[in-house]
Amino acid sequence: MTWLLILLIVAVALAPLSHFAPSKRQRQVARMREQAALSGLFVEFRTPPGAAATERQAGAVRGGIIYYGRRLPASLADGVNQVGWLRETEGWRHVGGRVPPPACLAELGQPVIAASIDPGSCGVYWTESVDAANADAAVAEICAVLDAWLTELSN
Repeated sequence: MTWLLILLIVAVALAPLSHFAPSKRQRQVARMREQAALSGLFVEFRTPPGAAATERQAGAVRGGIIYYGRRLPASLADGVNQVGWLRETEGWRHVGGRVPPPACLAELGQPVIAASIDPGSCGVYWTESVDAANADAAVAEICAVLDAWLTELSN
């Protein structure tokens, strides 16, 4: 009986520490961001082009839209203007300039809600809302599309 009481007291004392352990979702997001970084992308919170429309598309997830980007080489940075595109049901709609979207964006099957290019980078905005089984494939697909975009810009 004494051991049971001691075990109960230890369990009650250790229970608050469980709040510091990352959740399954947090571990998945960290794994996806690490995979992106190892593939040469950078990940940051950015305001997407057409912010009001993208919040509606993302289900008004505040702070949940993240940018996965590929840095542009200095040789390309000078000739690039800032422009963005929103993904809609009919396709991509330009924001900030009447520039057609890169052809490689059509290959995206992931829940990407916007894309943009500026003198520093090209990238996509999404909520990282994929199930655990498809997380690695989603990041790999985004990496491949951004690589294709960079190749398209270089030509």
